[in-house]
Amino acid sequence: MLDKNGIAKRIAKEVKDGYYVNLGIGIPTLVANFVRDDIEVEFQSENGILGMGPFPFEGEEDPDLINAGKQTITALPGASYFDSAMSFGMIRGQHVDLTILGAMEVAENGDIANWKIPGKMVKGMGGAMDLVASAENIIVAMMHTNREGESKLLKRCTLPLTGVGCVKKVVTNLAVLEVTDKGFKLLERAPGISVEEIQKATEGTLIVEGEVPEMEI
Repeated sequence: MLDKNGIAKRIAKEVKDGYYVNLGIGIPTLVANFVRDDIEVEFQSENGILGMGPFPFEGEEDPDLINAGKQTITALPGASYFDSAMSFGMIRGQHVDLTILGAMEVAENGDIANWKIPGKMVKGMGGAMDLVASAENIIVAMMHTNREGESKLLKRCTLPLTGVGCVKKVVTNLAVLEVTDKGFKLLERAPGISVEEIQKATEGTLIVEGEVPEMEI
């Protein structure tokens, strides 16, 4: 089973040379720490920075340099800063190659719910709706089940939707899954996790074809 860093490390393998990547709040922010050194990637944050680096070491934080989740970050050489209008122009203009988001629920048809739980205080949707409406390649980083052990990979989302039919791939603490027109296709298992455990934790349709390899982290 993977922890949050393990999920981020696996997703980092999906990042290709030359990509412009938007990292959502939560687990996705960790991805910048694990991208290969031999490729060039530009990380974009919708609060107005292009060229984010890894999180700073303790004692080296700059309180004026933050990501969309209010976490302190570093900036790589050549990074640029701009206002929110320019940032969302990049997003809505489809200039971001890969969007990595967290989620509360993902449905087998690619719907995503990641911004609101009814009855609980919410700060706002942020940039999530713009990101999922504009991006062509969306990967979700999430835990496979909630704290009660209930599946977060569903036939249909029960929470208010952020986007419809937009998620391409999901990486959880148990598995890597591709969203297809027939359901979640199991691509890889987390180390030490069986197909049966993944099936038990997945409410949505799970497609298993042949022997499923373990992830290489």
